[in-house]
Amino acid sequence: MNFVSWIVFGLIVGVIANVIDAKKAQGGLAGAIVLGVVGGVVGGFIGELIFGQSVTGINVSSIVLAVAGALVVLYAARFLKKA
Repeated sequence: MNFVSWIVFGLIVGVIANVIDAKKAQGGLAGAIVLGVVGGVVGGFIGELIFGQSVTGINVSSIVLAVAGALVVLYAARFLKKA
């Protein structure tokens, strides 16, 4: 994926993760994009380890992995913020 694709993908994933998460997210649109891109990297890493599947583009399996990764990032950030 190229740079623009990662931004669009990050926006889609970040918005979905923020809708799933019950707490209000901070950072607005830029925060959603960063969350989505980082979630894509984390979700791709975890997906490759567990399922042998990685984030390959804008498709259903990649979005599911990236949203799962974004939720892991959100919860890890909240856990570290409390500690």
